[in-house]
Amino acid sequence: QDYYGKRLQKSEDLRTNACITLATPLPKAVRNALERVHEEVVARYYGCGLVIPECLASCRILDLGSGSGRDCYLLSQLVGERGHVTGIDMTEGQVWCGAGASPHPPRIPPLSFPSSSQVELAKKHIAYHMDKFGYQKPNVEFLQGYMEKLGDAGLADESYDIVISNCVINLAPDKRAVLREAYRVLKPGGEMYFSDVYANQRLSETIQEHRVLWGECLAGALYWRDLYSIAEEVGFSPPCLVTASPITIGDKELEAIIGDSRFVSATYRLFKVPGSSRAGPGQVIYNGGIVGHERELVFDANFTFKEGEAVDVDAEMAAILRSSRFADEFLIRAGGANTATPQGCC
Repeated sequence: QDYYGKRLQKSEDLRTNACITLATPLPKAVRNALERVHEEVVARYYGCGLVIPECLASCRILDLGSGSGRDCYLLSQLVGERGHVTGIDMTEGQVWCGAGASPHPPRIPPLSFPSSSQVELAKKHIAYHMDKFGYQKPNVEFLQGYMEKLGDAGLADESYDIVISNCVINLAPDKRAVLREAYRVLKPGGEMYFSDVYANQRLSETIQEHRVLWGECLAGALYWRDLYSIAEEVGFSPPCLVTASPITIGDKELEAIIGDSRFVSATYRLFKVPGSSRAGPGQVIYNGGIVGHERELVFDANFTFKEGEAVDVDAEMAAILRSSRFADEFLIRAGGANTATPQGCC
């Protein structure tokens, strides 16, 4: 609250690039959508990746830590008027990096800072954007609440197709609770598509208790291998790495505290795969029907699907494609090589 409410006025004031990293250029459709987002919403944005997955028409999407609403208003255009986007944020007269995690990091006492909340800022521009998009009624809503306790905000089981998050989970002390709640609200076959900061090792208490490093989204970074164990524990499929970019510090004081710890900004996709969809490895052919990805769909760092080309996939990827919103975009056949998918982001 102190760091992002008082000390920083714009993203250029950050001492690392953790909260402003974009691993890939923005696709044309996203660039065009971003141009229609209100400048105040864009100016209050802090993220560490691009959380705009593919195949979004008519989807119901939940944004954890929606902040000023930038990603919600982008997605509002991509899901269309028949889709729906919910943003949830904890800020109530407060401002955070990704804006929407727990009220304060562990062992660090909360600070009071009076200001208009991120939720209020996002809500203020709903009418502007619906008029801009030509929608008859809003397909966006913003709620105040905690991403560790989505039920308290009235979010029901199996009510969303996709859950996204952008540089926020690192601010939550209880990351298991965040993933558990995301899993709960996802429909069978649903996806959690999120960017966050990860460390190459578990961090020392000295790093975890450093105020500036918390504000820079580094001190709460999860050891990347722990993501895999937590995802499995909660029930998700193994994480699919989409992109990863190294984070640079560029500050001698912070580098001395960090020592040999290294950080990356990484985007992962996790799927809620029902047991009935698991039927061994397969061979898939992409139909080429996804807008903006007609010729080629880069699904993750390991699988790229070209229109009309047969690709052998392991049992996990076959189950993901068979059970998710991508099912109608592929011809899926039994068989294929049962090769293990490489894991890891560091």
